[in-house]
Amino acid sequence: MGNGEKLLRILRSGGKLIIDFSKLEGKVVAITGASRGIGRETAKLLSQYGAKLLLGSRNFEDLERFSNSLKTETLPVALDVTDDLSVSNFAEQGINHFEKVDAIINCAGTGSFEELLHLSTEAFDNMIATNLRGTFSSCQYFGRHLEKRGSGHIINVISIAGTTALPGCAGYSASKFGVLGLTKVLQAELRGKGIKVTAVLPGAVRTPFWDSIAHKPDTSKMIPPEVLAQHIVYLMCQPEGAVVDEITIMPLLGIL
Repeated sequence: MGNGEKLLRILRSGGKLIIDFSKLEGKVVAITGASRGIGRETAKLLSQYGAKLLLGSRNFEDLERFSNSLKTETLPVALDVTDDLSVSNFAEQGINHFEKVDAIINCAGTGSFEELLHLSTEAFDNMIATNLRGTFSSCQYFGRHLEKRGSGHIINVISIAGTTALPGCAGYSASKFGVLGLTKVLQAELRGKGIKVTAVLPGAVRTPFWDSIAHKPDTSKMIPPEVLAQHIVYLMCQPEGAVVDEITIMPLLGIL
C-alpha cells in the first residue's frame, strides 16, 4: 500500500487515529436501491475500501453491469422492497453467500409530489409500500441476523422530509416521518445488543430521483451523491464507544 493510499484510508490528527477506513476491508455490506443514486455511489466508495457488497435493486440489468465494474466481491440480487418474499430472498442469498452481513444501508425509495388534495391513493400507497414498509422489511430480516451475531450497523437513508413539512410532499413526508419513527423504535430495541442504528436525513441530493419530476428544482445546487456517500461511509468508521443516532446533511443553501 502506497503512502497516498494510506492517507486516504487513515486520517490522523496529532498522531491520533481519527477515522480508520481500513476497518471496512472484508466487511459485508448490504445496500438496497444500489443501481443508482445514493446507493450506487455508496457501493462504489465502499468497494474502494475492500468491503464485500450485497447489492439489491429492481433494475437487475443495470445492477449487474454496475456490480461487475467494481473491484471487490459483490453479489447482485434482484430486489423489490415492496415484496416481502423478495426482501427475504435478498437477505437469505447474501447471508448464505457471504456467511454473514455486517451492515445494511437502506437507500431504496420513491416519491411523487402533489398537494394532498390532489394526490392519488395509488401514488400514496406506493410511497408507503416502498419507503416505509420496504425499510421495515429490510430492517426486520437483516436485524434478526445482526441480533444473532451480536453486532452490526443499520443505516436508514431517510430525508429531510421526514422531519420537515413541505408543500406537495404529503405522501412522501408521511412515509419518511414513518421511517424515522421506525428507526427510533429500532434504536431503542437494539441498543445494548451490539447493533448501531443510524438515521441519515439528507436534503435534496443530485440523483436520477428527480428525472421523473415535472417541475424539478435546480439540481446543480443539490448535494452531490458522492458527497453524501462519503458521509455514510464516515458513519461506518466512527470510533467505538458511541453511536450516531441521527444526522442531518443539507445542501449549502439549505432546503431548496
